Amino acid sequence: MTAVLHDPAAPAARTPIRRHYVMCPPTHFAVEYAINPWMRPDVPVDRGLALDQWEALRRTYVALGHEVTVVDAEPGLPDMVFAANGATIVGGRIYGARFRYAERAREAELYRKALVDLGPYTEPRYVNEGEGDLLVAGDVLLAGTGFRTDPRAHAEAARVLHRPVLSLELVDPRYYHLDTALTVLSDHDVAYLPEAFSPRSRGILAGRYPHAIHADPLDAAVLGLNAVSDGLHVVLPSAATGLAASLRDRGYEPIGVDLSELLKGGGGPKCCTLEVRA
Repeated sequence: MTAVLHDPAAPAARTPIRRHYVMCPPTHFAVEYAINPWMRPDVPVDRGLALDQWEALRRTYVALGHEVTVVDAEPGLPDMVFAANGATIVGGRIYGARFRYAERAREAELYRKALVDLGPYTEPRYVNEGEGDLLVAGDVLLAGTGFRTDPRAHAEAARVLHRPVLSLELVDPRYYHLDTALTVLSDHDVAYLPEAFSPRSRGILAGRYPHAIHADPLDAAVLGLNAVSDGLHVVLPSAATGLAASLRDRGYEPIGVDLSELLKGGGGPKCCTLEVRA
């Protein structure tokens, strides 16, 4: 009998896992300063449209069967909508955020107050911007650095969250957080933009994920990798059509959403979504 080898890159039967997400509406969203290359204060923002697009994202999660907890927005914090930056939560343990820029610093305390009842909270010593740079991939943390998160925070996160860390260096300022250059699709599957990483980090990713999806730069340039997966459904920017096709070929179900107004702040679906992992 001839043995049949499983091809990890071939389409597979995938199972969605019910998730618990934290979100914050863009009630006060604006682009009043520039702390990443996407932000241009001279370009008008339609806040009403931003709210409608955010609400469509929230409804998408609910329709997929996920739980969504909404945190109140705070005046004077236009980027608070990007809830993923507020913390990292694994096994009921909460590793708080410490922001690089003064414009966002106050968000850390507001997210602490909103999340502290969910489990033990650790105040970080080093700059880290939550799930922007700390992505849970099964039993490891993929940890970004280069533009925002202090590399010393990687060891701190490993200690607090009881997960080994793989440190990855970002080199393109357009992809200033790890979640803009890489998306975790399942415990052992990712998609990423190789050009966004240093040669050493590319080697780490290639070694751990030899069958990963390599995103086209055009899809990455609309923040297509700023996506949210439940193991089957992948919610991503609707403009990332090439990446959606690649996901479909792998047995995932891509769901496109339009967050064009929030893209003006450098954010997409994942930026708006903090996962609570009990």
